[in-house]
Amino acid sequence: MKIGVLCIQGAVREHVAALEKCGVEVICVKRKEQFADLDGLIIPGGESTTIGKLLDRFGLGASIIGMIVEGKPVYGTCAGLILLARKVEGSDQYLLGQMDITVARNAFGRQRESFEAPLSIASLGEEPYCAVFIRAPLIKSVGENVETLATCNGEIVAARQGNLLVSAFHPELTDDTRMHRYFIEMVKEWKQKQ
Repeated sequence: MKIGVLCIQGAVREHVAALEKCGVEVICVKRKEQFADLDGLIIPGGESTTIGKLLDRFGLGASIIGMIVEGKPVYGTCAGLILLARKVEGSDQYLLGQMDITVARNAFGRQRESFEAPLSIASLGEEPYCAVFIRAPLIKSVGENVETLATCNGEIVAARQGNLLVSAFHPELTDDTRMHRYFIEMVKEWKQKQ
């Protein structure tokens, strides 16, 4: 199993470390030709406008969309969530537009309003998940095929639509690997169908 981490900007090293801790082979993806060998991809947090411009400039967006259409799992965290969304309120930035969600950027405030919160995520078991929010987006609305996985203060912060997984928080910034393991299970399920 090979899982890629989009390696053009953002919290790359931390995702790589979390995936390696889970025992999977990790590829840092910077070029189009690297996508063919992947079984799954993580789009990390960072600056969504910057990542979007680079995806567009280097033609990587089409490769990610190709993976999604093929059924390969893709996980977007924070900025990655924004890029996977179909619509972002008040923005015309570049989007992959593959997930039927509408997103509000920086919904929890600026950097200084960053916080941690215990979340109840049934898919991860009974133990609360300590989520780290940094300039986090919110999912304001979801389509009928989107499953809400977690909320914080009544707002949607994690969701799944088929082979797409998103979270507004940063799972790579904790020692809890359950979100990465959940994604790895999605990849295993996809591989078993091949």
